[in-house]
Amino acid sequence: MSRNNYAGLVRWGIIGCGNVTEVKSGPAYQKTEGFELAAVMRRDIEKLKDYAKRHDVKKYYANAEDLINDDDIDAVYIATPPDTHMYYALKVAEVGKPCCIEKPLAPSYKESMIINEAFRIKKTPLFVAYYRRSLPRFNKISLWLKKDMIGEVRHINWHFCKPPNDIDLSGAYNWRTDPKIAPGGYFDDLASHGLDLFTFLLGNIKDASGISHNQQGLYAAKDTITACWIHESGVTGTGNWNFGSDRREDRVEILGSKGKIEFSVFKESPLQLKHDEEEETIFIKNPENIQIYHVENMKKQLLHKNYKHPSIGNTALHTSWVMDKILGN
Repeated sequence: MSRNNYAGLVRWGIIGCGNVTEVKSGPAYQKTEGFELAAVMRRDIEKLKDYAKRHDVKKYYANAEDLINDDDIDAVYIATPPDTHMYYALKVAEVGKPCCIEKPLAPSYKESMIINEAFRIKKTPLFVAYYRRSLPRFNKISLWLKKDMIGEVRHINWHFCKPPNDIDLSGAYNWRTDPKIAPGGYFDDLASHGLDLFTFLLGNIKDASGISHNQQGLYAAKDTITACWIHESGVTGTGNWNFGSDRREDRVEILGSKGKIEFSVFKESPLQLKHDEEEETIFIKNPENIQIYHVENMKKQLLHKNYKHPSIGNTALHTSWVMDKILGN
């Protein structure tokens, strides 16, 4: 069967049906017309059977290669920790099936390049789950910028901090703070969302640098990062992320020659537009299955002509490069 001819239906398989697939992403593949969640894979067989039963998925595998090579599976969603993304992605690319990979694309720019190149050679679609590019709340900000509502954009700043959680304090293993999987710790998992969003809103970054450190000693990965960068357009950017503070804060400001925009990357806080001594506040709620628009946009590219998804291998590769630059890798 041609991977570009799905007869109106794309049958997806998920590798790694963990927490992110329970509500955020998995149901989106079932709710999107033209898509079907046909198989899931997890190494823990009891949890796998439970997931398949609860989500009404007919096929399940304890071995990823069996799912990848199943002729009844047209496309694969990789939802495992980042250190396994390249391993599974190269196997999916080899059989020429479209793929969506959870963010970040890989733990390093080098691995991200290898993944992206494999799909480029096969001329096979590669999507990455930077779903904020498809969310209405951030598309509203994009529209404000395109309409020059704050004039010429000058600078963007992101301040994000949060306290250590119970796992951090207990010393228990957490892949999100394992430097072999996430060199920047929570920065890799969380900041990647925002930095990718900023390139979507303001264009690619041409240079970036940063200072990273471990202040708390709770785990081996970095827990505080400060960065600066410049977009190809000349817009400058700064950011600071600290994962040992006394409170959680998430605040972004885009400054322009005639006003500014304020919003949060993760919180469902109102969007604020301030210009010409006027203020506009808009609240746009995220959907229950937050990846639904991202998944629907994949359908548009796979089943319809002349549509390009906003989050593909090339865009995620650029985000990986920015992350590496900030961490000094």
